[in-house]
Amino acid sequence: MKTKLVLLLLVFIFSFPLFFLYFFYLSKAAPVKANLVIDTQKTAGKFPDRFKALAQGGEEKGRMLGNVIDLVAGLYPQYIRIDHLYDFYDVVSLDSQNKIIFNWQKLDQTICDIYNVGAKPFLVLGYMPESLSADGSLVGQPKKWTDWSWLVQKTIERYSGKNTVLPCGSLSSFWKTDIYYEVWNEPDLETFGKWHYSGSKNYLELYFYAVKGAENAKNVYPFKIGGPATTALYKNWIQRFLDFVNKNNLRLDFLSWHHYSKNPEDFIDDMIALNKYLAYPQYYRFQNLPRILSEWGYDSNPNPIADTNLGAAYTIAAIRNFIGANYQLAFLFEIKDGLSQNWGIITNTGQPKPRYYALKLLNYLSDMRILVEGEGTYVKALASLSYNQINVILVNFDPEEKNMEMVPLTIKNLEDGRYRLKIIDVYGNENEEKIIVNGRLMRKNILLTANQIVLLQLNKD
Repeated sequence: MKTKLVLLLLVFIFSFPLFFLYFFYLSKAAPVKANLVIDTQKTAGKFPDRFKALAQGGEEKGRMLGNVIDLVAGLYPQYIRIDHLYDFYDVVSLDSQNKIIFNWQKLDQTICDIYNVGAKPFLVLGYMPESLSADGSLVGQPKKWTDWSWLVQKTIERYSGKNTVLPCGSLSSFWKTDIYYEVWNEPDLETFGKWHYSGSKNYLELYFYAVKGAENAKNVYPFKIGGPATTALYKNWIQRFLDFVNKNNLRLDFLSWHHYSKNPEDFIDDMIALNKYLAYPQYYRFQNLPRILSEWGYDSNPNPIADTNLGAAYTIAAIRNFIGANYQLAFLFEIKDGLSQNWGIITNTGQPKPRYYALKLLNYLSDMRILVEGEGTYVKALASLSYNQINVILVNFDPEEKNMEMVPLTIKNLEDGRYRLKIIDVYGNENEEKIIVNGRLMRKNILLTANQIVLLQLNKD
């Protein structure tokens, strides 16, 4: 009997930690259900619109945006980013004396398309004109660095110039002020030249001569120049780049990089990491530089998921994180497909995809941002108050496409009385019901299927 008691005691002693760890693991892994609470008196300033930025890659030559101007205008972007300035638009040629000749006609048309959308241009300085390239490629070093400087100077004088008149007419100073010029695109990538921050093919040298050209630009409105636009936020790239800028006393108006990730939380991690990279005394002067995500998305390769409701839900979940982080601009890649399926929010022939509709739904969020409490593992929310109208966007982002959730929503500090509540889905379909508010609060349960996005719009009668 005594032996049996000893054995049972030993089993309990050794098994208890295992049971404890098992239940601890379950509690950590178990998803948290949302229980959303919105207090109309808890505001967080003006609703930010820095996420309203779009990028277009080099899917085809010519006026890539020409047939989607109205659709893109409906998203109200602040900036549109384009690259391939010098190879897609035939800007540079040489005369019989090997002197540089500039022809801005084709590029002007696309710049005008950007203005017709209602946005400002964000221009990527690249790639190397073949006539100026040492190896004849679009991603090589120039034969003469002074030619590269001259090209950058004339580009800035063209599009930030006070006296420039584009085919779309004379523009006010507002439209030509604060145009961004980003030095190259993904310089660390093999496709775009495999530049380094040391050695013979050196991005730092490319940036140096670009800045020298920018400094020589005459009769121009204020503009921004920066980089390095790497494929991700790399500590070595950022710190060596800033060391070089410091050593050479170079102008740097913004830091930029790209990030593609299936996890929307990674965009917050970027900001945390960058703060650590800049925590050293030699980088203090750079801590308040604008931080620009000049490309972001679900996958750096074309992925059919980007064209689904999952891709749309991901987009809303990611933008919710951008709004909470300190990004100056975040450029969703990309606007329009090429001739085959790519990363576009619009097809090549001008048909909107789910991500387009998700972005359009965000237009309802304006004026004052209202804080949202009680988000869960899957369900996230954004809310705003505009002229006594409350707008709330809910998203149930679930990569496994399994989570269905009945979401309790409470809105506090409302005036008592009759209200109209509209529930609008991502494609614009809506239902309306009458709500009576007593005790200054409203309660409503919202059923969300996996990757569903809805807008709730509450108006007092």
